[in-house]
Amino acid sequence: MTTEHTQESQGKIGHTRRHFLAGAGGVAGALALGTAGSARAAAGKRVAVLGGGVSGLSAAHELAERGYAVTVYEYYDALGGKARSMPVPGTGAGGRADLPAEHGFRFFPGFYRNLPDTMRRIPVPGNANGVHDNLVSGTEALFARAGGRPDLHFPLRRATTPPRPGDLTLSWLRDQILSVLDLGTRLPAHEVAYFADRLLVHLTSCDARREQVWEKVAWWDFIRAEEMSEEYRTVLGVGQTRNLVATRAEVASTRTVGRVIIEALLLWGLLGRGMDGDADIDRILNAPTSEAWIDPWEAHLRSLGVEFVLGTQVREVRHGGGRVTGVRVSARDGGDERTVTADHYISALPVEHARLTWGRGLRAADPQLAKCDALQTDWMTGVMFYLRTPTPVVHGHINCLDSPWSVTAVGQAQFWGGRDFPRDYGDGRAHDCLSAIISEWDKPGILYGKTAKECTKEEVVAELWAQLKDGLNDTGKTVLRDEDRLGWFMDPAVTGLGGPEPRNREQLLIHPTGTLYNRPTAHTRVPNFFLAGDYVRTDVDLATMEGANESARLAVNALLKADDSDAERCRIWELYRPPELEPLKRVDELRYKLGLPNTFDLG
Repeated sequence: MTTEHTQESQGKIGHTRRHFLAGAGGVAGALALGTAGSARAAAGKRVAVLGGGVSGLSAAHELAERGYAVTVYEYYDALGGKARSMPVPGTGAGGRADLPAEHGFRFFPGFYRNLPDTMRRIPVPGNANGVHDNLVSGTEALFARAGGRPDLHFPLRRATTPPRPGDLTLSWLRDQILSVLDLGTRLPAHEVAYFADRLLVHLTSCDARREQVWEKVAWWDFIRAEEMSEEYRTVLGVGQTRNLVATRAEVASTRTVGRVIIEALLLWGLLGRGMDGDADIDRILNAPTSEAWIDPWEAHLRSLGVEFVLGTQVREVRHGGGRVTGVRVSARDGGDERTVTADHYISALPVEHARLTWGRGLRAADPQLAKCDALQTDWMTGVMFYLRTPTPVVHGHINCLDSPWSVTAVGQAQFWGGRDFPRDYGDGRAHDCLSAIISEWDKPGILYGKTAKECTKEEVVAELWAQLKDGLNDTGKTVLRDEDRLGWFMDPAVTGLGGPEPRNREQLLIHPTGTLYNRPTAHTRVPNFFLAGDYVRTDVDLATMEGANESARLAVNALLKADDSDAERCRIWELYRPPELEPLKRVDELRYKLGLPNTFDLG
């Protein structure tokens, strides 16, 4: 590649390399869970799965193992949805593959357990635990500061000696929180103490208080960010919400932020509780996502008999006589319109696309579908920078805390142990790939004074690069050099930038207060229609690949129940609940019923 490069396309994304998949299907049968009885129960039953992202593939996987005939209908010409890799066309030379690109970097926190279970059941030659063995740990996080402020480094290794039962007391937890914040931040002591006390309130709140009170309170208000220092607001407000899940702290649900990001990801992750085996807090794949995960998954599903109809847009889920009677589909350009039928239907499209396919009759049959109109999505899309020299920066993720566009990033090549950029990809000149994500598209930048949506693609790239340098090059050490930047790529789902109607076909569900009340269940009142996707109500309660996988398991279990099947149900892992805190939550449950605040809530 000799010039700065971006990809403009109409959604036609080709497959990445598959040469390493030879023989992957040979051991597929050994991993099937379906018994002879369940296969008989499913004999002749057909399921149409609408959408080939993580939730759709997860549902297809579980159903195929139980003997169902599954057909997946996918809009793109490749599977994996937002998780997939895509090649940068025309960049390969000398027998090398095109440079790999993605919607944004993928990471797999240690508290994920449903998705890792699926990954273990996707065979890969030489991997005893299938795709799961392609996960590698990120060992630290860098909170990069601009304006000469000292950067914050956090080690992300789980505790080698987790607290024993009985050791995990509130005073012990408070001491741990205080020590981490004292060492890792430069916040005033009274603000650190206040934040620690607020966490104790959430940790000891009963489920009812969380769902009926904290779900309605913004994280910003819960931690009293407005009354604190700018540093407090940046590190503990914006840094934990906008930069990580594209939700503004001013509106983000305290229940979601506190339960998933603070507790499951950080607190229990650091203590090594509720984790996927011996996983560390942060994990990344050891190759581009499709190579390491999606392509082996597709090969395995095909070996189980799953069929894929690609390049297909779902137009309408048709309803009549109390059931779904078929699905009207077409080619992406609108041609070849037809109706496909099955015994059961699982809608696994992202919510912003799924709800457009639910007609008046279907919505009338189940009022929870109409509630999905209130669910909100936002932009969280990345740019891949290809560099001439290895530039790992940090062995994990970078969070540019002061960037107006809430930029996060990761140096990819350091984790791709079995791949070598100059040998395997491009024209031999790229030695690294810095994958950066913009979570805030509606605030002015530092270079042009425009929001990301107001910028052209070229301006977005220049502005993003400037914000990365502002965070990484501001302390006298030059980490990113302009002359090292070889090229770039942005997801072609983003179109119209710099014009009157910028669009992003691949948005992210966000979690403002009250979101929980509008999230649907996987089962509907229509007996042959089920929902899967990260917007479906799950225990993980966050738009994640884990939530997508968990929702698919819930949808399949509901389908099996509706089918009166004797097949083994999908196992569901829920977020970790430390037994030491359960007595305090029971006390809080009583206080909540009496109209009293949490014991530790001193205002």
